Amino acid sequence: MMNFTPETKLKDILAAYPWLPDTLAQMDERLRVVKSPLVKVLIQRATIQDASKRAGYPVEQIITELEKVIAAHEGQNA
Repeated sequence: MMNFTPETKLKDILAAYPWLPDTLAQMDERLRVVKSPLVKVLIQRATIQDASKRAGYPVEQIITELEKVIAAHEGQNA
């Protein structure tokens, strides 16, 4: 699993876990925006810290949730 920090670029996360946008969109209707073409452009320079500020969630919460989702997905495919 990737080591996440506030400075981790979202594009790097999506490159490592290309299935993540589909999974996030299924988890919460509000997260369907991650599949938008505009978001794909904006994500190129965005970090977890940027996403935290934009979404109003603490960085630690975002990192914890990413780790949970990825661990669950990897456990299903093991």
